[in-house]
Amino acid sequence: MPRTVEEILAHADEMAEKFENYDPQPGDELDPEAVALLRAAVAERSEAERHLLDAVRAARAAGLSWSAIGTFVGTSGEAARQRYANKVA
Repeated sequence: MPRTVEEILAHADEMAEKFENYDPQPGDELDPEAVALLRAAVAERSEAERHLLDAVRAARAAGLSWSAIGTFVGTSGEAARQRYANKVA
């Protein structure tokens, strides 16, 4: 990491030269449609996780056991407890 003014200026010149000399190759570019699909899927998964946490919180408040919750989320009760207990307390 540049520390002195001279190092910073030299680094800036180096970066400017790299930028000016950049010649993109077809394989360097990302497919914008694929990136958009990935971003949307990650957002959907995040929203689904929030819904699941809300449901687990409600289930625990209603007195459901970790075993029952585990059955619904497709895991053992112990695994459900380990995954969600500290998030829904």
